Amino acid sequence: MGKHHESEKLQRGLDNRHIQLIALGGAIGVGLFYGSSATIQMAGPSILLSYIIGGIVIFTIMRALGEMAVDEPISGSFSSYAHRYLGPFAGYLSGWTYWFMWVVVGMAEITVIGVYVNYWFPDIPQWVTALATLIVVTLINLMNVKAFGEFEFWLALIKVVAIIGMILVGLGIILFGFGNGGQPMGLDNLWAHGGFMPNGIEGILLSLVLVMFSFGGVELVGITAGEAKDPHKSIPSAINNVVWRILIFYIGALGIMMILYPWNEVGSNGSPFVLIFDKIGIPGAAHIINFVVLTAALSAFNSGMFSTGRMLYNLSLQNNGPKYFGQLNKHQTPRRGILFSASFLLVAVFLNYIIPEKVFMFISSVATVAVITSWTIILLTQIKFRQSKTKDEVGKLAFKMPLHPLSNYVALLFLAFVIVLMAFMDGMREALYVAPVWFLILYVGYRMKTRK
Repeated sequence: MGKHHESEKLQRGLDNRHIQLIALGGAIGVGLFYGSSATIQMAGPSILLSYIIGGIVIFTIMRALGEMAVDEPISGSFSSYAHRYLGPFAGYLSGWTYWFMWVVVGMAEITVIGVYVNYWFPDIPQWVTALATLIVVTLINLMNVKAFGEFEFWLALIKVVAIIGMILVGLGIILFGFGNGGQPMGLDNLWAHGGFMPNGIEGILLSLVLVMFSFGGVELVGITAGEAKDPHKSIPSAINNVVWRILIFYIGALGIMMILYPWNEVGSNGSPFVLIFDKIGIPGAAHIINFVVLTAALSAFNSGMFSTGRMLYNLSLQNNGPKYFGQLNKHQTPRRGILFSASFLLVAVFLNYIIPEKVFMFISSVATVAVITSWTIILLTQIKFRQSKTKDEVGKLAFKMPLHPLSNYVALLFLAFVIVLMAFMDGMREALYVAPVWFLILYVGYRMKTRK
């Protein structure tokens, strides 16, 4: 009853178009616009390989989630599955870690919003913008889910249109020489500056950490699609689509950047996106792109706020969180969870006040550990999920994970490898100290809860 009752109460307003763009919006955050120059500096043009490798692993994780979500379309998604198949502690761990991840990602997003608002209004301190953003997005999420869905739909659409526009304009310059005196560019920049892999295999490996961070958010499909009108159709299409869309956006956009500009110059004199629109003489290119990136950060922050409220609500239904979060307001939104998350995001406002320049790297490293934990739990849960089925039941699964269980083990090894790589990177290492502390806090919290 509880599960059915909850989806009835919570989810009325999200159409298929909302779900598709929420998934896309969660994943195309600041990683592409703000973090891409850092990854390009690490790997040069071979960053494209990193995205292909990362994309294949993400597809595997998403298919593992999809197999369970189509078979048991419940809200609460992987936290509920972990609770059922790996045990109550796994449900507790994945739910709270996923909540923590979005709070941390939210911190990164509001940090970046401050940076971009500074572009127009250099006198406004970063922390003031961060605070204003937090208030506005919290208010939107407290309205009904339809309001959230519409807001997210249009915000995500802006960045999608901008990226497609950039790819098309870039292709025009490369193939037909627009803005270049009619001279097609050619692809030389991909290997002319120290080769396709200027920093060798090491560059590719280290860039994988930031690449995986930029994919964080695709699993949002599981949280929204658990309440979809027709899960047997919408979940497979959302999962299959979101991965190739992201690959087109990331690989297409970054590939075009590096064909047009030597990789070692990307990001050194302003956003690569601005340079491209400038090249064909679009007036105010910098302002247009600044607006797009602002909406990208806002949209990812908005999705995150949606997820945190939803996760806390589900944790309370599983008895893995305070009953306090199980109440909805008159608009059927989990108000208490949203306000609780917002109060934590005030930490980011404070960090922006003390150390504005270091915030982004540190926050993204902590978020990477959290999202890798969630993905690991998804892969492990799906192995147990399969083991719980008879041969006959496995045959009837509608959306089977390809190459199971081999694909699970390969993806798990890859995620472990990414964690190891973080130990060798400045600015990422600290996150490996934060993670054990977080897991310890969760373990102690869980023991206290079960004693009661």
